[in-house]
Amino acid sequence: MTRPTSARQPTRKLLVLTLERTADLLDILGADEFRSRAYRGAARSLEALTQQTPELLAKNFAGIPKVGKGIAAELTDFARTHTFAPYEEAAAQLPPGVLELLDVRGLGPKKIRALWQAGIESLERLREAGISGELAAQKGFGAKSAATILENVEFLFEARKRQLLSTGLATAQALLGTLDGLSPRISGDVRRGLETVRVARVTVTGSAGDVQQRLPGLQQIEGKPVVAGELDGVPVEVAYANAEARGALDLLMTGSAEYREQLQAQAAAKGYDLTGRGLLRGTEVMPMPTEQDVFRELGWSTPLHLPGRDTAQRGRGGGTPETQSQAASPTLALRPPEYREPEHDALWQTLPPAAELIQVSDLRGMIHTHSTWSDGQASIAEMAAEAVRLGHEFLGTADHSRAAHYANGLSIERLQAQLKEVRELQAAGVPLVAGSEVDILEDGSLDFPDDVLAELDYVVASVHSGFTLDAAKQTERLIKAASHPLVTVLGHPTGRLLLRRPGYPLDIDAVLRTCETAGTVVEINANPARLDLDWRDVLRWRTRLKWAINTDAHVPGSLTDACYGVAVARKAGLTAAMVVNTLTREEFLTFVAWQRQQRTLSK
Repeated sequence: MTRPTSARQPTRKLLVLTLERTADLLDILGADEFRSRAYRGAARSLEALTQQTPELLAKNFAGIPKVGKGIAAELTDFARTHTFAPYEEAAAQLPPGVLELLDVRGLGPKKIRALWQAGIESLERLREAGISGELAAQKGFGAKSAATILENVEFLFEARKRQLLSTGLATAQALLGTLDGLSPRISGDVRRGLETVRVARVTVTGSAGDVQQRLPGLQQIEGKPVVAGELDGVPVEVAYANAEARGALDLLMTGSAEYREQLQAQAAAKGYDLTGRGLLRGTEVMPMPTEQDVFRELGWSTPLHLPGRDTAQRGRGGGTPETQSQAASPTLALRPPEYREPEHDALWQTLPPAAELIQVSDLRGMIHTHSTWSDGQASIAEMAAEAVRLGHEFLGTADHSRAAHYANGLSIERLQAQLKEVRELQAAGVPLVAGSEVDILEDGSLDFPDDVLAELDYVVASVHSGFTLDAAKQTERLIKAASHPLVTVLGHPTGRLLLRRPGYPLDIDAVLRTCETAGTVVEINANPARLDLDWRDVLRWRTRLKWAINTDAHVPGSLTDACYGVAVARKAGLTAAMVVNTLTREEFLTFVAWQRQQRTLSK
């Protein structure tokens, strides 16, 4: 497996993944089982270690159980060159499409080998076989298995059309730099904070020529004031207009398709034509440089502060709501970009205005982070120092528990040793709270006994395995964990990985109902590959639950992922008062103590 050459060595996690994937390829090829077993055994041994790559490389991977001299030499070469020769040799013997089949959930090496031998050697061919019934007729599959595989293939095809929000934002920001001087603004999916992005979209004041002079690889879209193409493999669109038409352009390019259609239909009813080239009255272009100008021209305005709406005060960094007109129309008010989705249509005016929504600056504590005690890449002290540098007041430790052996999960003895280190760091003035991300086992019990959990300041409970349980069992599992008197936060509740796998089947409303009853906080995992819980679910339950925006950071640089969790929270209309890690360290500890006391009293 080849990775871009850099000074940074591959992580131990990547070493394990590479060994496992090499074993998979050897099984697909039908190679001697001894070889694939050897690589898998080496992977398991590496998983169980606490040392990271630099320490392992210093001794050339010698002395590790099940890592013989041959594999040790291959790993040493991989750590130094970023190329794992056995993987490259095996991959070269397979059609490229066969490698893609490894990304399909439900397909292991043996089934992929059978498909390859049957002439099914790409995702496209597999989809055809699933639709035609050919897959169900294959030995070892059957109708139910084929239907599940087809569903997973369709998920992958849809995922290929989109990018993570983090990728879309980085690309849009790169466009801003390139287009400096043309008043560039982020638009589209990124501006609305969608969890995945079809295209990174930016608007500018200027012409197609102005844009193409700076981005010569982009091409004009016929009939539209847009040039499009790719930037580093990400689809991009740059829409352009002159200054007087900019308001109409920004308005249309930021809304969802449904929102744009609503606005255009309502503008037409007033005798206007709302287009990307401007707001037109007949052939006359109305001078509308901002979105607000368009609304004022058409008699549209921002909404009244409706009775009964959540009016929770902001935490730090509060703002003043926009000036609001008493002539507001419930359908034509200028929505904040976050609310321009069909899911907001019936209720967005009951949500807080943009100035009251939570911001990154409101977050005071990071309460789901990892360190070198489990599978993180920095010490607890280093993670805390970075959190403070970013403006947060404290860091919560939440390394994995013992069931997460693949992530160097902590035994009870190691957890107690970590707790001792945390208390010593606290005494030295490091702002920490001591926690653990405890695995929820398949029966819904927790990976540590209650007397151990009670020693911690707080507990995050999460699912990391057993994804194939049926919906009823998975729901029962999470309900039991969410009801546990020592669980503070339910972590990444659906287990989804955006563009890689959907969440496991469960009745999410039943789980959230239990969290409401038990007073369990629900996590919005800010890792851009997760963003779990989905903002649509958060929107439905926004006022009935307490929330935590957690980065799940494994390296110091990932602490800035908080911005993606905040984007989810804003789309769901959350204010700072609804999120527990906007509390100070002392307030958070008081909250956990109150939470535990309430559960004791309710017994």
